[in-house]
Amino acid sequence: MSPVLLLKFGAIGDVIMVIPAAHQLHLQGHEIDWVCGQAVLPILELYPWINAIPIDERALFQGSAAAKLKVLVDLWKRLAGRRYLLAATLYYDARYRFLTTRIHADRKIQLSHTDRAFRLIPGRHHTDEYARILLNWPDQARPQPLAPVPPPKLPPNPLPRSGKKRVVFAPAGAKNIMADDVLRRWQPEHYVALTQLLLACNIEVVLIGGPGDAWIQPLFAGLSVTDLIGKLSLPQTLSLLDEADVLVTHDTGPLHLAGITRTGIVGIFGPTDPRGRLPQRPGTVAIWGGEGFACRPCYDAHSFAPCPSNDCMAEVTPAMVLTEIENLFASPQTPAHITTSKPALTRITLRTEN
Repeated sequence: MSPVLLLKFGAIGDVIMVIPAAHQLHLQGHEIDWVCGQAVLPILELYPWINAIPIDERALFQGSAAAKLKVLVDLWKRLAGRRYLLAATLYYDARYRFLTTRIHADRKIQLSHTDRAFRLIPGRHHTDEYARILLNWPDQARPQPLAPVPPPKLPPNPLPRSGKKRVVFAPAGAKNIMADDVLRRWQPEHYVALTQLLLACNIEVVLIGGPGDAWIQPLFAGLSVTDLIGKLSLPQTLSLLDEADVLVTHDTGPLHLAGITRTGIVGIFGPTDPRGRLPQRPGTVAIWGGEGFACRPCYDAHSFAPCPSNDCMAEVTPAMVLTEIENLFASPQTPAHITTSKPALTRITLRTEN
C-alpha cells in the first residue's frame, strides 16, 4: 500500500501519543515515514516499522534564514521521488505548511483550531484524537481507547534491582526547544518531602531526567537517592522504568515514556487536563490538583493563564502521592483513573478492563 508521511518532531509525550495511530496505519499495510527531531529519534528507532527521518529542529526553529532554508531543502531532497497517500503535519501553526510544499502526496492535512475534523478535542485523550484525525475515524462511537504501543525490544536495565521497592522520580522536565512550561511542574520541595517519606519506609528512590534538568539536583543533596539525571539514553530510561515499581512525575515526557513500559504511574496534574494525557493502560493514576478552580484546566494547547502561584499543583501534597504509590504497590494492575485533590479523593474511572 502507499506510504504515509508524518511530521512530528517532538516533544516526547506528543510523539508517543502519535505512535498508536501510526501503528494502526502500519497494520493496514502502509509504510510509515516519520520526520522527527534528534531528541526523539532514539524512541522511534525502537520500532522497526517506522522509518525515522531526523532533521535539525534547532536550526529549523532558531537558526538563521539560511539555516532554516537548508533544513527544508535537505528534507525535500531526501523525500524526492516519494509519493505519499497522506502527508500529515501534526501542528496547528500554519507556518509548518512550508514543510510539505515540495512533497508529493494525494492528501495533505494539518491540525486546525477551526476545523473540528482536524482539531484535538479538549477532554479527549490525544492518543485517540490523533488516531481519529490520521485514520479518518468517526467522531463518535469509539468505546475502546487506544493503549500505548510498547517497543518490541529494550536494552538491559542500567540499574539492577536492589531488592527494595523502587520509585522513580522525574522531578524537572516540562521543557523543550520551544518552551519552558514551569506551571506543569509539581513543586520541587514536594518531591524532596516525598523522597524523605519514601526513604523512611525503606523504599529506593531514583532520579531521572535529561542533561537540561541538572538544576534540580542540588535540592536532593544529602538524601540517599540514586541520581541518574543526564546519565541515561532514552532507551536506557525505558529499560529502567520497565523494571521499576512506580514512576512519579508531572505532565512531562517521562510520564509518556513510562506509558510504554510496565511500571506503575502516578501523574500529577494541575493546569493541563489528565483526561487527554494520562497513559491509557492499567496501573496508572492521575492526581488532578485544583478541584473547584474555575480556571482549571487553563492550558489551551498554546499557553497558560498568567498564574503567579500555581496553586492547583501546590494543592497536591506528598501525603496524597504516597497514598497512591502504596495503592499501586498493593495492586499494580488496577484500572487507570483520575483522583482530584479537593475536597476529597474522588475517583473517575477512565478504563475498566485489564
